[in-house]
Amino acid sequence: MLEIIFQDENLVAINKPHGLLVHQSPIARDAEEFALQLLRDQIGQNVWPAHRLDRKTGGLLLFSLNKETNALLQALFRDNKIKKKYLAIVRGFTPDEMEIDYPLRKENGTMQEAFTRFKTLKRAEIDVAFGNHASSRYSLVEAAPETGRMHQLRKHFAHINHPIIGDRPHGCNKQNKLFKENWKMDTMLLHASRLEFEHPITHQTLHFKATLQSEFLRMREFLGLN
Repeated sequence: MLEIIFQDENLVAINKPHGLLVHQSPIARDAEEFALQLLRDQIGQNVWPAHRLDRKTGGLLLFSLNKETNALLQALFRDNKIKKKYLAIVRGFTPDEMEIDYPLRKENGTMQEAFTRFKTLKRAEIDVAFGNHASSRYSLVEAAPETGRMHQLRKHFAHINHPIIGDRPHGCNKQNKLFKENWKMDTMLLHASRLEFEHPITHQTLHFKATLQSEFLRMREFLGLN
């Protein structure tokens, strides 16, 4: 059963598990379950995804319950009128606050503006040697992407040399191997935590929050990032 955070006659918000595809994709033929079909079967009606989350990203995912709402929601996302916040665990000690203004290349080769703000919520150092360092450092950050480019947060944190733990291919393969072999952790530690926007039909201001899932919670506690 998917965790439903909000539902009315026009839209539904769920807390998508890490590792679940939003819908069928030719690049992930191994998948047998998809959020779209699971939610459709769970609530007994057709649903339309209003936006996307990476397969390995957990957290808030919006679906429309009719085509009119879907067109309006997609327009809100396209016009950056939906405030999004994510939590991530990254390598190293990040600055207290930072703006990342770094264009990203689309699949067709054209460049798109991409802008992310983030703040550091907690830093931690554990007694595990890594590379030339006697210990390993990590940060828990809250990121607010102001544009919605594909893999934007993953690419932006890699760009500033603070890759998200568990990210492939943009992250640090040595860190990912460390987490997988030592702590049996193979999840990307990126979680879509909050959404705020005006309901496209009722015009009510909506605030949604998705709680962290088990692997993220386990790693946050283990690393001392509570």
